[in-house]
Amino acid sequence: MPPTTPQAPTPVAAPAKKGQLLSNEFMARLDQLDVMSRKLLAGKMKGERRSKRRGQSVEFADYRNYVIGDDLRFIDWNIYARLEKLFLKLFLEEEDLSLYLLVDVSKSCDFGEPNKAFYIKQVAAALGYVGLVNYNRVNIVAFADGVVTESGGLRGRTKVNQMIGFIDKLKADGPSNFVAACKRFALAHRNKGVCVVLSDFFVKEGFEHGLRYIAGGKYDLFAVQVLSPQEIDPTLQGDLKLRDMEDDDLAEVSITQPLIKKYKENLNAYCLSLKEYLTRRGGTYLFTSTSVPFDTLVLNYLRERGLLG
Repeated sequence: MPPTTPQAPTPVAAPAKKGQLLSNEFMARLDQLDVMSRKLLAGKMKGERRSKRRGQSVEFADYRNYVIGDDLRFIDWNIYARLEKLFLKLFLEEEDLSLYLLVDVSKSCDFGEPNKAFYIKQVAAALGYVGLVNYNRVNIVAFADGVVTESGGLRGRTKVNQMIGFIDKLKADGPSNFVAACKRFALAHRNKGVCVVLSDFFVKEGFEHGLRYIAGGKYDLFAVQVLSPQEIDPTLQGDLKLRDMEDDDLAEVSITQPLIKKYKENLNAYCLSLKEYLTRRGGTYLFTSTSVPFDTLVLNYLRERGLLG
């Protein structure tokens, strides 16, 4: 089992009903959270997020000496009357934060108990909710064989039902082309923002080719790798014919304990290589099993990784 797998404590919020992405009780817990970014992110329009950059909002930040060319409207004339020196008032500037959620809907995600695709959709809905209630700009991008569909920019609490409905309708089907999806996303979304990739990252051509479009650049990148318990600790045995869910490739194998051991070693190495790749480029990696309650993942582990606060 990959060493970064969170262990599953007792759920911290009332679970959603079967087939429901988010319960009302859980959404009330999410109201206390916000999307965090380690980078200074500026959107197209001013929003609700204070930055360290000084601008022209209503919240006072500091003074500095007046220099020729400064806007006379921001001179503090009261100070001038007392000190006969010109000082400029500085204000905290509000900035818009874009939250991009890249949701894997390839056929390989429609597997496991609990199901990976539904788990990913729950996490995406939770993050989208947090983004919307904090007036961030939320973009949901579903990908499989390239980008399948997008929600467009959503903003504000009034868009919560639209966001949940969009995610709820997503179906995991078709082959994966991670490279094409990441390239299309990067070309279409040039604004800086927090980018969260929710996927099993089972990419035949290698995750590096796709991630190079979105890692280490304008995005504050988080990757959440979701696997099922059956993939982490398989119980298969005997002579079997295995079929790839996405491209129908067949392989005849004899499942033995040494082979299971080798599989786990390879899986562990693959997950660690994904983590190291992201870390070297300033990204954040989190591995989870669908056996971990998704609300625990959101309220505990995503906060520990600095995505939510």
